Amino acid sequence: MSDPRLVGQRMTGPHRHPVSPPGGPADIPANVLPPHSEQCMGCGLANPAGLAMQVRREGEDVVCDHVFDSRQVGAPGLAHGGAVAAACDDLFGFVLYLVAEPAVTRTLEVGYRRPVRLGITHRIRARLVHREGRKLHLVAEGTDPDGVLCFDARAVFIVVGIEHFTRYGPARFEHVFAPPAPPTSSGTSANDQETTS
Repeated sequence: MSDPRLVGQRMTGPHRHPVSPPGGPADIPANVLPPHSEQCMGCGLANPAGLAMQVRREGEDVVCDHVFDSRQVGAPGLAHGGAVAAACDDLFGFVLYLVAEPAVTRTLEVGYRRPVRLGITHRIRARLVHREGRKLHLVAEGTDPDGVLCFDARAVFIVVGIEHFTRYGPARFEHVFAPPAPPTSSGTSANDQETTS
């Protein structure tokens, strides 16, 4: 189901994850996925109103450990349902990295099972369940630190051409949807090598 180009690949070069650990890019785990864009409301680290989700790959799943904070308050001490839905929708967007095709949300349904408390880590996990032509059927679940299910979600995404995104503004998705780079003489692909300007 996933694209073999992404298995065990470290995101490097000009599109690697924008937040480098203190030791530099070599300290970024190979399973950390880059944000959709720096300004993405869900995962963009340059968006002060965003969730700043940091996502990793675990096998065929994408996973985020996220803390909803006072910017996402609904009822006192609890996350707003819209913030929870946005987190699920954005995480589904990372499943597209494994599918290696751009797609858009057609439907999103969130089940709120327990209160989603502010200030604690919720593990959100998403995956592709099956594909029907251009339709991608996705599921996600969010648990609290005790492993209790707090919310779950189902979505249908529709595969689209990359021009769907580029016609509305500058978009850079080559690091996800570009054809695999040819191997170099050392056996690594050109995408695996750090680039400098």
